[in-house]
Amino acid sequence: MSMESAAWSSLYKISTAKGTDNKISRETLRRILSFASPYRRQLFGFLALSTAGAFLAVATPVLAGEVVNAIVAGTSVETVVWLAVLIAVVAIADAGVSLATRWFSSRIGEQVILDLRTKVFDHVQRMPIAFFTRTRTGALVSRLNNDVIGAQQAFSGTLSGVVSNLVALVLTLIVMLTTSWQVTILAMLLLPVFLLPARRMGSRLAALRREAANHNASMGTQMTERFSAPGATLVKLFGRPEQESTEFAVRAARVRDIGVKTAMMQSVFVTALTLVSALALALVYGLGGWFAMTGTLNAGDVVTLALLLTRLYAPLTSLANARVEIMSAVVSFERVFEILDLKPLIQEKEDPAPVPDGPLGVEFDDVTFAYPTADKVSLASLEDVAVLDSRGGEDVLHGVSFRVEPGQTVALVGSSGAGKSTIAQLLSRLYDVDAGAVRFSGTDVRDVSFEDMRGALGMVTQDGHLFHETIRSNLLLANPEATDEEIRDALRRARLQDLISSLPDGLETMVGERGYRLSGGERQRMTIARLLLAQPRIVVLDEATAALDSTSEAAVQAALTEALEGRTAVVIAHRLSTIRNADRILVVEGGRIAEQGTHTELLAKGGRYAELYNTQFAEAEPEALSGQTPAQ
Repeated sequence: MSMESAAWSSLYKISTAKGTDNKISRETLRRILSFASPYRRQLFGFLALSTAGAFLAVATPVLAGEVVNAIVAGTSVETVVWLAVLIAVVAIADAGVSLATRWFSSRIGEQVILDLRTKVFDHVQRMPIAFFTRTRTGALVSRLNNDVIGAQQAFSGTLSGVVSNLVALVLTLIVMLTTSWQVTILAMLLLPVFLLPARRMGSRLAALRREAANHNASMGTQMTERFSAPGATLVKLFGRPEQESTEFAVRAARVRDIGVKTAMMQSVFVTALTLVSALALALVYGLGGWFAMTGTLNAGDVVTLALLLTRLYAPLTSLANARVEIMSAVVSFERVFEILDLKPLIQEKEDPAPVPDGPLGVEFDDVTFAYPTADKVSLASLEDVAVLDSRGGEDVLHGVSFRVEPGQTVALVGSSGAGKSTIAQLLSRLYDVDAGAVRFSGTDVRDVSFEDMRGALGMVTQDGHLFHETIRSNLLLANPEATDEEIRDALRRARLQDLISSLPDGLETMVGERGYRLSGGERQRMTIARLLLAQPRIVVLDEATAALDSTSEAAVQAALTEALEGRTAVVIAHRLSTIRNADRILVVEGGRIAEQGTHTELLAKGGRYAELYNTQFAEAEPEALSGQTPAQ
């Protein structure tokens, strides 16, 4: 590595390092080494090759000096030729070792990335819904990308760099001191001129890089939110595009100014250190040449010292920055471990109980529940806050008990925030109860495996979420083994066959982000088709038609009728007209079951259900308003 290359490398590593004031705990070190333990043999081979490369790097200047000495001494041509051949052999060996080292480096590093990413990804998938409702998606993705790659550098870059540079430094110093200790000591005196500016300049550049990163993150957030379909709609309807453009331009201009300033600072720094390199070489040639002229040194020794000079400064610079690099990698590991240490609230039993065969009933037995506080499900760093929100932990359900017999349809109605969706989330085990139990035909849902739970229960929510994939892929999410015939049958029953046949790519049509290439009714029917493919024995509908117009609602309602046939169903509805035929209706208010009965019974009571119903249908059914014969 040349002096200029060492300068660039040093400056970059210092200016991009983070969290260098931390200390490495034994526990952190143990966990880091646990990721390396499966690759011990590869690591040993990697370190051995790095050491061999350091020996070869020092051998070339020594042989070059011997060539000059042989020429000056007037030795035979054969000696010079053999030395040249040896230099060529060393170069070939160095190239081979370099390639092998690179293979080991990439192999170990990429494998560590794979292990870390899959472990974090699998862990995040086990987190409860409360985690995702609080966490910034971008911050979470950054842990899987930037921090994992930063951790990988500990194995593929820093480790080999420390070993090879340490060996190279020791060998170089030994050769230089034995060749001329006077020249070596004087060359070492220039080292502070090389390192101290790097430290100072590096900290200034680090501050600029952080500021630029913050501006880029802000621009990224602005683009992500404004370029999504809902965000673009909001800006067009209520936003001010000119102001949005001005805000974006201000940030982009600041990033431009930082880029220019950074480039100039780097150029000044590297130019200055290149000058130091030239001065050091001048010192070696001047003082060494004087020694050679007086007979103290051979001419070849002067060449050897000059060539070894860069092999002295580059390792010293890298080793001086080794702590910065190591701590930067440790910080990345700690940020990854921070995610892995956040325990999922919903745990699967080691010996789960099977779900009973046949039609399933549902039972809520004296259920009490409070949404978990932020400290149980989230991290301040993932929410971009200094301190987590301390609110929460108050009961939202109070002793809720009811039973749904196999094959029955039970509807939940009530005011917004009464606890209806919470009941649905407990039933599907998106959360666990704090007291009481939720059971499937006598089996507590907490005793059931996640796989059996997914097979037993299907849910259709209000937003009808779809992935930015093909229609086929979105449907196969429910049943990966489904045939084309089964898919088309589900689409037919969901009233989507005409839509699919009209699309040029049919089942291979991309639905767009969150399914925005489809209408609201089409998206909802897609989720119903997915439910039909899954063939669950229990169906939960959480206001599945609340956001649809009358025409779309009619189509979705017809599809739902097929989806619910022969299944146990829990239906949450805002439009009471959709649940009049339910076997039983539960009125939820304040986290409690306030009333229950059939549509007719509840109207006759003249209670909360009658109040809700009459409010919605006062004009359509005046007899219900007067408390007379209820509509059927």
